[in-house]
Amino acid sequence: MKRFEHIAMIAHDMGLIFEFLGIVSFLPFLVLVIFGEWNLILPMATAPVTFLVMGFLIAHVPYEDLEPSFSVTLSAVALSWLAIAFVGALPFIFGMHMSSTDSIFEAMSGWTGTAFSMIPSLDQTPKTILFWRSFMQWIGGVGIIVFGVSLHSKTRVSLFRLYRAEGREAELVSSSASTSRRIWMIYLVLTLGFTGLVMLAGIPVWDSLNLVMTTIATGGFTIHTGGLSYYNNPVLEMLLIPVMLAGAIPFKVFFFLYRGKIGGMLRDRTVRILLFIAFVGSVIVSSDLFIFGNLSLASAFRQGTFTAISGLCTCGLQNSDPHYWASIPLAIVTMMVFIGGAMGSTAGGVKVNRLVLVYDGVKWWFRRFFVSSRVLIPLRVGGRSHSKEISDLAISKNLLVIVIYVLTIFFATIISLHIYITSFRLDEVVFEIVSALSNAGLTVGFISGASPLAIKWMFIILMWLGRLEIVPVIIIAMGIVKAIRVDIASDQDSGGVKRTR
Repeated sequence: MKRFEHIAMIAHDMGLIFEFLGIVSFLPFLVLVIFGEWNLILPMATAPVTFLVMGFLIAHVPYEDLEPSFSVTLSAVALSWLAIAFVGALPFIFGMHMSSTDSIFEAMSGWTGTAFSMIPSLDQTPKTILFWRSFMQWIGGVGIIVFGVSLHSKTRVSLFRLYRAEGREAELVSSSASTSRRIWMIYLVLTLGFTGLVMLAGIPVWDSLNLVMTTIATGGFTIHTGGLSYYNNPVLEMLLIPVMLAGAIPFKVFFFLYRGKIGGMLRDRTVRILLFIAFVGSVIVSSDLFIFGNLSLASAFRQGTFTAISGLCTCGLQNSDPHYWASIPLAIVTMMVFIGGAMGSTAGGVKVNRLVLVYDGVKWWFRRFFVSSRVLIPLRVGGRSHSKEISDLAISKNLLVIVIYVLTIFFATIISLHIYITSFRLDEVVFEIVSALSNAGLTVGFISGASPLAIKWMFIILMWLGRLEIVPVIIIAMGIVKAIRVDIASDQDSGGVKRTR
């Protein structure tokens, strides 16, 4: 009975967030009015109206103000993201007459910040629909729960747990919602500022706004069929690099800028490591393209640098087709996509912070082998020392997430090779799957509108898993299995009683 009380508590908060999503989902109507696309009024109204109705019904579920269990919270957030993707698909179904699968794929790719697309011709797509895609990535980049928390007068325990369940950093949420509002203020200022910066490359304001909205969210949707190559503008690509990096570093770092402390931002260890990986990865990929790809030095540097940084930031923007690359540079970009950005950012992947912690933990473990068991060697993380128990737990949890990611990639690759026989190489299939699970969207063309239905749904699930960092979905699966076992056990017990009679 207690579990249902927890679900009711979370349902109330998720209902409020759905209501807020319904209100802001009317924003694309401004674009509709500006461009006079009146035939899209009803199709575009399907999403906000559905959000509002769902939110109203869920928010009025009777509840008690208590502390919900974290497992129930994780499950609620996972299912909410699934519901949000289904609602976000409605404008594509009714406005573009796309199939249900392609529409859900497009919406899941949008909300999760992945650049895969099922729309055959973006150049022929109404601008309102294009803005809806950009808007989904912009909102989903920071996180649906952060958005909801920022609109509350205070952050209750249940909202705090929802925030944590979405894969965000705990330290960003205080006892009030003021921190979340500052995040959105910084996010909005960065979006407007970078839009002005991109316009310096000669890009129209409409294109610039959509590009920056999806880039700062490390999403990667574009508004032209040719993607970024449509512009063929090296200056634009150069200006988008800092936008991608801004989306991949933790938002807490921008509080230094908010307070005028630029030096504190550059001293952050995560930022330094992220920039180091971006630099080294760009050099290696560019060199490999020059050596193995028969490209000029300028072209190799341009393609290698941009794609490597886009991969690390899990942005999905690309100025070349990796399908024509050699295996070596593609493998390097695959590893960078797997790593991803930092925790507390809009980026996906296993996160730089997690790999750094595991690296520090491995060094800590080996250091303990060479000293007496009576000597205490603390693990220092973030300038603080932690006890052996806390250190072992933290390292084990983060290492477990990495292992789960690797296993998911392995099984998804095996499944793909069995149900979709293509001319794509094994390294290309792995690249595409890593790109989906890390919510990047860089593609060699393996996933497309012509892909089988089963492959599309597998990629929908991969994008969903990656956005939630897999664990919440595993908890849902474990809960279902546990319920089935309980039912079977109860049936057997009742059967046994009857036999004894």
